[in-house]
Amino acid sequence: MDFAVGPEDEGFRMRARQWLASHLVGEYATAVGLGGPGSEHEQVVLRRAWERELGAGGWIGLGWEQPSDPSGGPYGSYGNRRATLVQQVVWAEEYARSRAPARVGHIGENLLGPTLLAHGSAAQRARFLPAVARGEELWCQGYSEPDAGSDLAGIRTVAASEVGARGTVYRVSGQKIWTSLAHDADWCFVLARTEAGSTRHRGLSFLLVPMDQPGRIVVRPIQQLTGTSEFNEVFFDGAECREVVGGAGNGWHVAMGLLAAERGVSTLVQQIGFAAELDEVVRSALASGAARDPVLRDRLVTLWAELHAMRWNALRTLAGPPSRSGGESSVAKLLWGGWHRRLGELAVAVRGAASTVGPQEWTPEHPYVLDAAQRMFLFARADTIYGGSDEIQRNIIAERVLGLPKEPR
Repeated sequence: MDFAVGPEDEGFRMRARQWLASHLVGEYATAVGLGGPGSEHEQVVLRRAWERELGAGGWIGLGWEQPSDPSGGPYGSYGNRRATLVQQVVWAEEYARSRAPARVGHIGENLLGPTLLAHGSAAQRARFLPAVARGEELWCQGYSEPDAGSDLAGIRTVAASEVGARGTVYRVSGQKIWTSLAHDADWCFVLARTEAGSTRHRGLSFLLVPMDQPGRIVVRPIQQLTGTSEFNEVFFDGAECREVVGGAGNGWHVAMGLLAAERGVSTLVQQIGFAAELDEVVRSALASGAARDPVLRDRLVTLWAELHAMRWNALRTLAGPPSRSGGESSVAKLLWGGWHRRLGELAVAVRGAASTVGPQEWTPEHPYVLDAAQRMFLFARADTIYGGSDEIQRNIIAERVLGLPKEPR
């Protein structure tokens, strides 16, 4: 894959830049730089409206159809713009550089969308992808459970099937945890056991569950160290579901395909955000004089070099075909989780004692206020745990990629 940016791609860049400049105005200008991990509580209503604005412009779901599709035209059948892989990277770069609001629809676009394209039926793609592309329906991910976090094959949530006049209905019962943005989501893709008595990877199905089911679905926010609550517990009590992706019993295969989708352009989007955070830490180090400390200066340079290495690894991964082992996504997670945690530690280290003081005085109305560096430090403690802990990622690489003996269970 040649990632050189040609004249056509630069034209695409200018259109993206102009669109962002002309739409990040008025009330949307007040949301610039808001949202993201540890800050998902910021301007949620406005950022959801921004999601619809992106959808109206065709900027959600870039590349869901190949630009060479015989139907032609700049837009695909789901309402998204056609774009090459290089142009998707260009859009991600321009979006990050404009400091546009953090996306509330990224789970639907970057995880559900590719999964339905790879494993969903034509009817499922026609039903769900246009709504995601319009920014109208938000999704969350129902994978982790209290006793099955990184060990996803240990899930206990069940879905019993009933056959009626309207076809097969599944009744989902169980608990999911660490479910990002569940309190705002319209739908949840849930991994559940549909085969009674099944264990580990067998008997699982990938279900699409509507969240608006009072009494059958309860969402309880989890307060984090940052004082915010973008993670949630979700309780299912006979919740109704009619959509199974990839067929009953094939959930593990579909779920692994979804996790592999995280190796895509979204990885580069994340790294562009990391670069902006690193720049801010460098500015803070220069302003405080910490950059004169050779140890801290060495840590800054090391993080800069590691970030560039992560980008090159992501581009190389995008350029090649996905492996059957899924090792690429484990390598990527292992790299960025530890890197971002170290960045959070350095963000407070360069400020010294000042980093222990809040940005404003304590009041009953604002008892827990953090600045961006403090929030990043606290939230980044979870980076090496959620999405599959470092220990699990190392096991996957060791067992599936290197062929080493499995860890005793």
